[in-house]
Amino acid sequence: MLKKILKLDEELAQDVPRSHKVHSVAALFDTPDEITHAARETSNAGYDKFDVYTPYPLHGMDAAMRMKDTNIGKFAFLAGLTGITVAVSMIGWMSGIDYQNIIGGKPYFNLTASIPIMFELTILLTGLFCVFGMLLLWNKLPQISNPLHDTNFMKYASSTRFGVAIEAEDAQFDVEKVKAFLAGVGGKDIEVVYYPEENIQKTSPIFEKKFIYLLIVVAVVTALGGYGAIGKLVNILPFDWMHNQFRVNPQTRSDIFKDGRSMQRPVDGTVARGFMPYEYTGMPDSLVKLLSNPVPMNEFSIERGKKQYNTYCSPCHGYFGAGDSRMNNQFPNPPTLHSKKVRDWADGNIYNVMTNGQNVMPSYAKQISRDDRWAIVNYIRVLQRAENAKDTDLP
Repeated sequence: MLKKILKLDEELAQDVPRSHKVHSVAALFDTPDEITHAARETSNAGYDKFDVYTPYPLHGMDAAMRMKDTNIGKFAFLAGLTGITVAVSMIGWMSGIDYQNIIGGKPYFNLTASIPIMFELTILLTGLFCVFGMLLLWNKLPQISNPLHDTNFMKYASSTRFGVAIEAEDAQFDVEKVKAFLAGVGGKDIEVVYYPEENIQKTSPIFEKKFIYLLIVVAVVTALGGYGAIGKLVNILPFDWMHNQFRVNPQTRSDIFKDGRSMQRPVDGTVARGFMPYEYTGMPDSLVKLLSNPVPMNEFSIERGKKQYNTYCSPCHGYFGAGDSRMNNQFPNPPTLHSKKVRDWADGNIYNVMTNGQNVMPSYAKQISRDDRWAIVNYIRVLQRAENAKDTDLP
């Protein structure tokens, strides 16, 4: 086994076959000052396709190389703009056009509630676009190696010395002229780097049959493994303890009770701890006599009542209680809250209607808390006073 491992290491250490296509001309330098000077002179000479390799970052190198701002920021901005545009279009179409729902009197397309989705989609597309953009556009995948790898130049440029490599794609590139130029700026161990034969093949490695077969095998193994782990493994001992618990499941048969039902009605007359039942449940408002408003008429209760009224009541009663529904004839319009009958009602009568419901209006006892229902009553009184103001109310 040890011999096989050593033999494998020897095979990996061997240089890959090189073609006759020139990739670049590279030179080594001994000190940071020398490489900085060489980078500045290379840029001044008009070379654009070159790069500097150092074992650690050097301050001022960007300026010496006259490096331009990267396009990654612009790419990320466009990706984020695409994400927020897709989110706004998607939510606008779904909520505002295709499937309109009135939820608590809010507009069909609620911008405030849509912001989290817009933010998440913006971040998601920005991250995905940047990752795949870096891999495909800047890192040139599926090419995962660089011709400078496994060269004497890179061996020293990544450890104890510094290097400059001028690529053959540069418009001014000429092997002999570049070698003379690098020698003139102090370069040592000047080397012509050739492309490996595997890097100039015509077809991309990702389209090879072996790679495609490997992807198919990985997909099948992942699917079968996931199905086995999620569909089978969690349902066998001892991993089924979350699924099979010592409890009574809803809508299932039970041997505990005589009627065989797992869901039992509460015993008649029982009241939950800390809960006071509404004494006029099911009674018409005319029978409500001894029910007073416990919430004081102040600025806080009025603002709270306004918020709850606009959310739950305004879709049918209108923002000012005039009965001008915003339901577009999808529901019968209620009577105005400014009639003499409603103005003469006690606060308890209005509260009773909200609690029990009346005619086609359902009960809102489960949606609105007790104090909020009383606060709505206070706000309705404000609307009535504003609509039916007296001369004595004017300054």
